[in-house]
Amino acid sequence: MAAESTSYTSLALPVLPLDDEIVLPGMVVPFDLSDAEVRAAVEAAQAAARSSGSSSKPKVLLVPRIDGTYAGMGVLGTVEQVGRLADGDPGALIRARGRVRIGAGTTGPGAALWVEGTRVDETVPDLLPGATAELVKEYKALATSWLKKRGAWQVVDRVQQIDDVSALADNSGYSPFLTTEQKIQLLETEDPTARLKLATEQLREHLAEQDVAESIAKDVQEGVDKQQREFLLRRQLEAVRKELRELDGKEGEEESDDYRARVEAADLPENVREAALKEVEKLERASDQSPEGSWIRTWLDTVLELPWNERTEDEYDIKGAQEILDAEHAGLQDVKERITEYLAVRKRRSDRGMGVVGGRRGGAVLALVGPPGVGKTSLGESVAHAMGRKFVRVALGGVRDEAEIRGHRRTYVGALPGRIVRAIKEAGSMNPVVLLDEIDKVGSDFRGDPAAALLEVLDPAQNHTFRDHYLEVELDLSDVVFLATANVLEAIPEALLDRMELVRLDGYTEDEKVVIARDHLLPRQLERAGLGDGEVTIDEGALRKLAGEYTREAGVRNLERSVARLLRKVAAQHELGERELPFTVGADELRGLIGRPHHVPESAQDPAERRTAVPGVATGLAVTGAGGDVLFVEASLADPETGAAGLTLTGQLGDVMKESAQIALSFLRSRGAELELPVGDLKERGVHIHFPAGAVPKDGPSAGVTMTTALASLLSGRLVRTDVAMTGEVSLTGRVLPIGGVKQKLLAAHRAGITTVVIPKRNEPDLDDVPAEVLEKLDVHAVTDVRQALELALAPAEVRVPAAA
Repeated sequence: MAAESTSYTSLALPVLPLDDEIVLPGMVVPFDLSDAEVRAAVEAAQAAARSSGSSSKPKVLLVPRIDGTYAGMGVLGTVEQVGRLADGDPGALIRARGRVRIGAGTTGPGAALWVEGTRVDETVPDLLPGATAELVKEYKALATSWLKKRGAWQVVDRVQQIDDVSALADNSGYSPFLTTEQKIQLLETEDPTARLKLATEQLREHLAEQDVAESIAKDVQEGVDKQQREFLLRRQLEAVRKELRELDGKEGEEESDDYRARVEAADLPENVREAALKEVEKLERASDQSPEGSWIRTWLDTVLELPWNERTEDEYDIKGAQEILDAEHAGLQDVKERITEYLAVRKRRSDRGMGVVGGRRGGAVLALVGPPGVGKTSLGESVAHAMGRKFVRVALGGVRDEAEIRGHRRTYVGALPGRIVRAIKEAGSMNPVVLLDEIDKVGSDFRGDPAAALLEVLDPAQNHTFRDHYLEVELDLSDVVFLATANVLEAIPEALLDRMELVRLDGYTEDEKVVIARDHLLPRQLERAGLGDGEVTIDEGALRKLAGEYTREAGVRNLERSVARLLRKVAAQHELGERELPFTVGADELRGLIGRPHHVPESAQDPAERRTAVPGVATGLAVTGAGGDVLFVEASLADPETGAAGLTLTGQLGDVMKESAQIALSFLRSRGAELELPVGDLKERGVHIHFPAGAVPKDGPSAGVTMTTALASLLSGRLVRTDVAMTGEVSLTGRVLPIGGVKQKLLAAHRAGITTVVIPKRNEPDLDDVPAEVLEKLDVHAVTDVRQALELALAPAEVRVPAAA
C-alpha cells in the first residue's frame, strides 16, 4: 500500500491561483484559459517545458487563494491537454499529482508568478498495517453507503479499486458536502493516515446529519402531530426570512429590530414611548412559538397607528361657524349658542397661550336630549364642519358589554381596544368631534355596565388621563368634543348626566318645519326622486298642511317621508302620462295625491263630534319619548245599583299617575261643597277614570289638574272648553305645583290647534324657552290653585256648548 516516493524534493513552478476552490491530488480539473491568471500560468509552464527540452508535460502549482490570501500548501499539476471546453471556450485539462509545500518566490518565463516549492513525501509507514487496513475498509464502506444513497453506482466500483491510502483520502476532494475550510484541512494534512482518518470523520458526520434529515423528512411525510409540524414550518419560515433579509441587505436584522426602529421614529408621548420599548424588549425575548409574540405585535401596531400628537386646527371664524350652523340646521338655537360660546372661549385661550391649563385642554361634553327626528345626529356633523374638525360617530344603542367602551384585557383571545380608542384612531386626530349616539339605549348585564365605563370618558376633570384596558397607557381626551344624544332624559344614569352639559331639543314649531322642509327636505327628496330643479314645486300652504295635519310630530322625519311620498306620486303620474311637468303642489292637491289628513285639530271638528262635547272629558298635556303630546282624560260615574263605590283607573297608568287620581278624588270629596259640586255622588257611586290609547304606558304627576277638571265637569255637568288644555300637579289642598317639559307641552298644544293653556304659576319662567311665534298664538294662564283652572276650563252652566264654538 506504500506509495512510490518521488526522485526530487525541490522545484520551481508557475502559480495557478484557485479562488475559493480546492484541488486535491488525483483530481482532474478543467480550467478556462480566458482567465488571465490561468492563461499566464499555463503559458509559463509550456515555455519552461520547451526551454528545458524535456518531453515531460508542463507543470504548474495549483495554490488555493482564500479571501486574497495564498495557502501555505499547493498541489503539483500537469497540463494534460489544451483545447476547447464543452462551451467552446479555450481551456486546459490539468491533473493534480501531489502536494507541494510553498517556499519563496523566484523568477521564470512568462507573466505568471513563480515560486519555489518542496514536494511532500506521501509514503505511508508500515507501523500499524492492521489499523490502516481497518481505516481503509471503514472509509470505503461509508463512501459506498453515501454513493448508493445518491444513486452514483458507477463511482462505487472506482472507489473500491483504490488501495493507496493517500489517494483514497484525497478522493474526498470530489465530495460536494465538504466546506472550503474542511478541504483546506485535508490539503494541509501531510500524513496520509491522518488525512484518511480526517476524511472518514467528515464523511461520518455528514452521513449522521443526512440520517437525521432523512428521519425528520420521514416523520413529516408519515404525518407528525400539529405541534411538530408547526415547529418545522416556523423554523423554515425563520430560515426563509433570514435569506430574504440577506437578499435585501438587512442581514441580521430581526422583526423586533424593525419594531424598535418604528417606535423610535414615531412621534409618541414619552410615557407611551417607554411602554412601547418595554413591549419591544419582551418581543425580543419571546420565541416564535409563543402566542405572546402575536399579542405584542398587535398591541404595538395599535399604538403606532394612534394619532398621539396629531391635531386639526380649529376654525376661529366665529361668525363663519354660526353661518354654517344656521345654513345646515333651522332652529336649535340653544345648541348653536353653546357651540359659538365654545369656539369663542377656545379662540381667546389660544390668543393668550392658554391651550393647556393644568394638563387639560378645552374640550366639551354636551348631552343633546330630545325626541326623534329633531336633528341630533346630523347636528354632530354640522358642529364638526363649523369647527373644522374631523367627525366620527359611535353608536351605543344596545351596547351591553363594558369592554366595548374600555377595551378588553390583552390576555383575552381577540382582544381589541374600546370604541372610544377606535374612534380616535378612525378620526386620525386627537381633537375630533365624537358623537355618542343613543346614549340612553345603553344596557347592562353580568358583563358590566357600559354607562359606568363612560363616566371617566365624559368627565372633563378626568378624561385627560383616560386608560383603556387594552392600551394600558394614558390617552388624553380633554381636547375632544363629545356630543351625546338621547331621547329620554330619565334613562341616562344620574352620575353620567351630571358630567355632561344638558342641551334640550324640544322639537320644532310649525313655522320652523315649513322652513326646514322648504330649504333642506325638499331639495334632498327632489334629487332622490330623480326630479330636476323647478320640475315640482310645493308651495308654503301645502308644506304647512303637511306639517300640521298629515304629520303631527316633534321632529321632521315623517314630514320628510310625506314629502318623498308626494314627489314619488307626481313622478309616477308623469311617467304614466297623467300629469305634465313642471307642476306646483298646493294645499288642495294634497288629498288627491296622498290621501286624507291624519291629524285634524280638535277645534276644526264639528262641535258634536269633539271629544269634549260631553261632560267629564278634559284635555291635558304630556311629554313622551316622541316629544310633547295632547292627552285626553275621561271620567264617568257608575250606577249606584250596579256597582260599589270606589275608584277604577284604566289606560296602563303608572303608580305616580294613580296617586294623582286619588289626590284629585280626595280633593273634590273634601272641597266639593265649596265648588258647589254634588260630592255625595262620589261617595255613593263608583268613579272610573280612563286615559285613551290604553296600549301606551303613562306615568307622572302632571295630569292632576286635568283629572280634577274632568271629575268637576262630570259632577257639575259643565263642558270643558275645546280650546283649553292644561298641565300641573295638584296637592290635597288644591295647590297647583310645578311640572317639567313646559316647552314641549306648549309646542304640542300649538300643533293640536289649542289656543288656551293652563300651567302652574311657578312654571312661568319656563315660558322664556318657548319660541315667540308660539307664545303669540297661545293664551297662557299661570295659576296657583286648581279653582282658577276650573274657572278657566269649564264653560258656564247655562252654556252647553264650548266657548270656542
